[in-house]
Amino acid sequence: MADATYPDDLRYHEEHDWARIEGDVATFGITWYAQDSLGEVVFYDPPEVGASVSKDASYAEVESVKAVSDVIAPLSGEVVEVNDALGDEPEKINQDPYGDGWLVKVKLTGPGEKDGLLSAEEYRKLIDA
Repeated sequence: MADATYPDDLRYHEEHDWARIEGDVATFGITWYAQDSLGEVVFYDPPEVGASVSKDASYAEVESVKAVSDVIAPLSGEVVEVNDALGDEPEKINQDPYGDGWLVKVKLTGPGEKDGLLSAEEYRKLIDA
């Protein structure tokens, strides 16, 4: 299992999702807290490349030994890449939630939305509350 970390270079959604923003493309995933709460991830149902995602709306499902959970988009955009490796190895979401366990890459359509996301420090306060 990965250690409980919340990298400072990411932005966080209160539904326990993260975004790594690089220009007009962002990589999305779920936070350490989310994967820890879910338990062992056994299946990832991604969106299709080309699908539109909307901030605060579900865009994928992650199934663990405990439950099936919607994954909430931290920002709006168009899916340009899906982490296909998770089809065979969904446990990467648990092992490396900010690295090999990323979920999708999205071309952003509302770049200003990032201002509504939390910093790592703000997210840590949210989950410690």
